[in-house]
Amino acid sequence: MSMFVPKLKHALLLKIMNYMAKRSPGSSYMAFAGAGSSRQLCAHISRTGVDKVLVVTDKVLRELGVVDKVVAGLVESGADLVYYDGVLPDPTYDQVAEGVKVLREHGSRAVLAIGGGSSIDAAKIIAASAGSTESPKDWVGFGKIKHEVMKIYAVPTTSGTGSEATAGAVISDAETHQKGIIAMSCLLPSAAALDPELIVGLPPHITAATGMDVLTHGIEAYIGIWERGTRLEYASAAVKLVFEHLVNAFHDGSNLEAREGLAMGAYYGGIAINQVNVGNVHAIAHQLGGKYGIPHGLANAMVLPDVLDFCRVEAQERLAELAVLVGIGEKGDDIAQLTHRFIQAVRDLRTEVGILEYSEKIKEEDFDDLCTAAIAEGAMYPVPRLLDKESTLTILRKLVA
Repeated sequence: MSMFVPKLKHALLLKIMNYMAKRSPGSSYMAFAGAGSSRQLCAHISRTGVDKVLVVTDKVLRELGVVDKVVAGLVESGADLVYYDGVLPDPTYDQVAEGVKVLREHGSRAVLAIGGGSSIDAAKIIAASAGSTESPKDWVGFGKIKHEVMKIYAVPTTSGTGSEATAGAVISDAETHQKGIIAMSCLLPSAAALDPELIVGLPPHITAATGMDVLTHGIEAYIGIWERGTRLEYASAAVKLVFEHLVNAFHDGSNLEAREGLAMGAYYGGIAINQVNVGNVHAIAHQLGGKYGIPHGLANAMVLPDVLDFCRVEAQERLAELAVLVGIGEKGDDIAQLTHRFIQAVRDLRTEVGILEYSEKIKEEDFDDLCTAAIAEGAMYPVPRLLDKESTLTILRKLVA
């Protein structure tokens, strides 16, 4: 099948995206970083006069005492807190509705998310729903929230999604399992805390998957074809930090330097994709998560090297730059060799942190539907090469055990 029409549509889409971006409000970031920074965030919230807060999290973090540790400063200041801890991986619209009910009954004036990307994404849409009777399903896409959104604060307890630095949220439909991406500048958290002390207990396999998620964000933002903002600086920083710290954090979860490095990498990666979005890795990984419940970071890690192989020629200049950045080549080396080395380094890193390149959950009989959805989603991103059915099938076949 000729790719002329899809490429033409893609070029037109990028022009529209650029037009809209120039007319959208700019993003303003505030982050407290380092050991104990969650207490600094709580002090900041108190200083702004917020005295009634909905805390959005999951039951495990509450049971482990992580949530109590984070909110201690707010409790000491006399803030009135209420909790919604029903968030599960891949949060649904039903969970959002439950959180909104708690918020309204309490009269909360701000939302504090504590947890991974699921809790932060759910908190964003709970905050957006507080002052509206519309269904969040109607907001799927970009720029569809027309009302003022309650202030959102975020304390990530994983180093992966970068949701604390993005203006988007991913919410799933419990019946169809389809993931909807809601994006608008008002969903960007007002402030975040990147506290490595909260991440030291993260199990190795979750450290691995979330770290590879950061790497995916950095790479996709760096090789994308939409030249905008400071995406190259932040994307390259995210990639470098993952290569420097992921293996150490995986083997020694108590290594605060490694934990802080990954936390900063996740934040930088979030800033990068907030400017230029993601790419084909996410387009395929989202389908694997929706269909089989494969955790997002793990799905990204499984797909990443093969997608880079797929766009090796189109993205080789950027991939070669990343090879030099992470120290596996020098400027002036053969560009094709640099590209090959970088993709292999990604594979080697994935192996080093114990992630398999396949899953027994993935079934070949689902490939046609997965392909169709992935191609459609990928066409919405500023990718260097559009997915086609044959190439997507080739990538999917490599994931089958």
